[in-house]
Order: sequence, then C-alpha cells, then structure tokens
Amino acid sequence: MHPAMQDDALAKLLLADVLGNSILVESLFSVSPAFDAASLTQWDDLRAEMMHINRWFLENQVDFDRLSELLNYLIADPATLSAQWHRARILEDDEMFSLEKMGAPPSSAAGHGRANPAGIPYLYLGSTPSTAVAEIRPHTGEAACVAEFRLPNLRVVDLRAPRTRVSPFTLGDDAIGQMHADLPLLERLGSELTRPILPRGAPFEYIPSQYLCEFIKSCGFDGVMYRSSVSDGINVALFNPNVALPTRVIRYAVDRVEVHVSEVV
Repeated sequence: MHPAMQDDALAKLLLADVLGNSILVESLFSVSPAFDAASLTQWDDLRAEMMHINRWFLENQVDFDRLSELLNYLIADPATLSAQWHRARILEDDEMFSLEKMGAPPSSAAGHGRANPAGIPYLYLGSTPSTAVAEIRPHTGEAACVAEFRLPNLRVVDLRAPRTRVSPFTLGDDAIGQMHADLPLLERLGSELTRPILPRGAPFEYIPSQYLCEFIKSCGFDGVMYRSSVSDGINVALFNPNVALPTRVIRYAVDRVEVHVSEVV
C-alpha cells in the first residue's frame, strides 16, 4: 500500500475510534442549504457595478458585517511580517536613491494601484528583492535600487490562501457550515489582488481591489498581504506608509526578464 493511502486508512480508523461510529466516517456529507451562500454572487454584482455602472452611489451591497467577521480569521502570521521586506525603484541614472526616496510616493504622485486609489499613497513591499523588482516591470539591462524595510507589530489581512487560514476546530457546527459557504468569497477577494491587469485597464479594473482594501482599512487593519502576480513571492500593501522602517538601499542589476506564453484556444 502506498504510504499516503496507508496514512489515510489509519486516519479513518482513528477517527472512527474517536467517534465510536465507523459508518459515520464513510458517509458523504453536504452543507445544508440553510447556510447563506449568496456572498460570492453579491460581490460579483457589486464588482461589475462599480467598474462599469456606478462608482460612488452603489445599488448592490454585500454583508459587510459578516465580511468584517471573516477578516479576523485571516490575520497574517507575525513571523511572516517580521522578515525583511523590500521596495524597488528603477534607476534613471547612476545616482542611487536615498532611503528617504525609497518610501511611498507623495499624494500628488500616487497613481492607481492594486490597493490604493489615485492620490492616496500606500506602501507596497515585496518579500524578496526579486519580487520587488518584478513588480515594477523592468527591462533586461536596467538597474534598480531596492530598499529593505522592517515592520513593527501590525494587523494585516492575509488573502493568499483562505482555506488554509481557517481551522474548523475553532468553529462550532453552525459556524463551520457558514464558513464553508463563505470561503469562495474569501478566495475571490484574494484573486482580486492577484489577477494580472493590463496597464490600459488599470484605472477601472483596480477599482474592486481598491474598494476591498478601503473596507479592510476601515475595519482597523494596517494592510493586506497577497500573492504576487508577476513572481513567486508575496506582497504586502500598508495603508500607512510611515509605519515601515527603511534600513538600507542596495543596487541590483536586472540580468534577465523572462516571458512565458501559452496558446489561446
């Protein structure tokens, strides 16, 4: 027997012994229709409206009270936040940027970002120098300054993998059912910050993720963590750029930029 199959069999035997019912372990279960699973549809409707119909006075809504509760299950691991974080800027000449020039741009220069609306600067940091440089879309042969940052103890929402962040052992029976219904929404919200966006569509395609981050900020969180769309790393967007402590600046050469393509059928 394959080791994985053997482990699965032993786990079933152990669970049957704990429950005192082997038939229960072999039974198939589905979530009761009593649990509200409309949250994903509500978000999709709201997303479409704010992008293409209304911008400020919205007719569609989601259950913001429930969403606020769900965010508390997704607080980022302090150990992850305690690592070094990085921000990159392309060098236009041979003069290095100072630490003071490596933070978020001023309000007058803050354009549309995944998390921030134009005119409201957030600080975007990558988990590695390569991640930070990849996010600024460099060309081969260019040089970049990368600043290292340290973060204090912050409350950041981690939207990378909601299903791995929520433990059923901390929930009651009814809460497990409702959480199962809400997980698709949390996964969709994570994809809002990760989906590739073409520059020509950024002014309106970033609006749903900006709206989401404004809500997260209104709930008292310091930022949001998400997967990079252009590398294997992690990004964090901080709502208050001043909380991050820059420690040093390093110059990097962009040795190679790779392009991967797939046939569109």
